[in-house]
Amino acid sequence: MPHNLLLQDENRLRVLRMVGGWPHISQRELARALGISLGKANYCLKALIEAGFIKVRNSDGARKLAAKYLITGTGAVETAALTERFLRIKIDECGALQREIAVLTAEVAARNGSGPTETLGDASQHAAAGTRDQGGMHDAA
Repeated sequence: MPHNLLLQDENRLRVLRMVGGWPHISQRELARALGISLGKANYCLKALIEAGFIKVRNSDGARKLAAKYLITGTGAVETAALTERFLRIKIDECGALQREIAVLTAEVAARNGSGPTETLGDASQHAAAGTRDQGGMHDAA
């Protein structure tokens, strides 16, 4: 899958999940929560509305100051499909990272002329916790 399509799917999933959990979210709040520009939030919402994944109800009458975004049935199916796709991608990425950690651990052990000082599981736990132990230094994420 081309990188730009993957990013589009990721943005679509992030917006769908956010709207699904917070229907009264404003476009400004959505942009802030997702770390995207207000213009991109507006663009994403419009595209999802046009695709039929989200419908909008204005709760402030004709002034359109307060909108409620609702996930449609089609949007729920799309959210589930995107979630499953990204779960598979993340599992594959995790496996690749574990293999890379094993190779790097073996390289470090060979360079030091000794056996590995920690198992792959230990290294993974340190990485997951955001810490490392080198010469008594601990860096927390």
